[in-house]
Amino acid sequence: MKLASLKSGRDGALVIVSDDLSSMVSAEDIAPTLQAALDDWSNIAPLLLARYKALQAGQLDTQPFDQSHCASPLPRAYQWADGSAYVNHVELVRKARKAEMPATFWTEPLMYQGGSDTFLAPFEPISMPQSAGFGIDFEAEIAVITDDVPMGVNPEEALGYVRLIMLVNDVSLRGLIPGELAKGFGFFQSKPSSAFSPVCVVPEVLGDAWQLGKLSLPLLSHYNGELFGKPDAGIDMTFHFGELIAHAANTRALVAGTIIGSGTVSNKLDDGPGKAVNAGGVGYSCIAEVRMIETIQQGAPSTAFMDFGDTIEIEMLDQNNQSIFGQIKQKVIKTGG
Repeated sequence: MKLASLKSGRDGALVIVSDDLSSMVSAEDIAPTLQAALDDWSNIAPLLLARYKALQAGQLDTQPFDQSHCASPLPRAYQWADGSAYVNHVELVRKARKAEMPATFWTEPLMYQGGSDTFLAPFEPISMPQSAGFGIDFEAEIAVITDDVPMGVNPEEALGYVRLIMLVNDVSLRGLIPGELAKGFGFFQSKPSSAFSPVCVVPEVLGDAWQLGKLSLPLLSHYNGELFGKPDAGIDMTFHFGELIAHAANTRALVAGTIIGSGTVSNKLDDGPGKAVNAGGVGYSCIAEVRMIETIQQGAPSTAFMDFGDTIEIEMLDQNNQSIFGQIKQKVIKTGG
């Protein structure tokens, strides 16, 4: 089952989308919004699934599905917590700063609580007042939406609370991060609104690609029209989604509609830093990572962060080269421009 939220009011209008993303039917009579569906998932999901099967069977009058009309599946959420499950990415950050990485980074997930009151639509521009000094970067990630999760759940049990899966561009302002972290109080200004894929899917849609809390398919990032990264999201993921959810729920319960992110998808190459796609590697899911490798290898970065006019497209294809979640397709623009 594939779901999306058309732009409508603050919380969108829930629709059911065909597997090939070509058509849709309204689900507003079942649940007006995705959050409403999640609030009563055990009762609502079977009704949505029945209509989805009827859609797939060609038994319903449909409308064309246009990704550009979508908000993020949850245009706002009760909670957005982003992990850093790909420790290779964290290791490179530390190494570029010539900083030792604590051993606990391999045994306990890193996680920050992001702003969830406003998410960008998947085709909405990344609007910034300036680019110089901000270090505008994209971060291609996987995210899950949970049901209500009890406090103290273990990682294996936590996987049973995953209801939907989607993609995310966790926009980062790299130039602001060091100053904020130096204050010892975490991200705020350096983490503006994120954007999520037009479509979210139930785990069953992914078949064998979804196993043990990992999604084992390449995550594609096209930067200014060129393939920038295609790392496999199931490889080098130190902490699976069950572990990330359990970490978030260690001292608090999570409410239905909580979004948990994987962190930047990152693959090693021969147990070392990755390589660019044009150099025979799988590339990267953010600009910061290639800059880290340039710093390690050359002493200084040579790749610039995003500027006004730059574009990023994030997508994942199934084994038949069909888009699963639709595209995140964004352009950096000057605020008010």
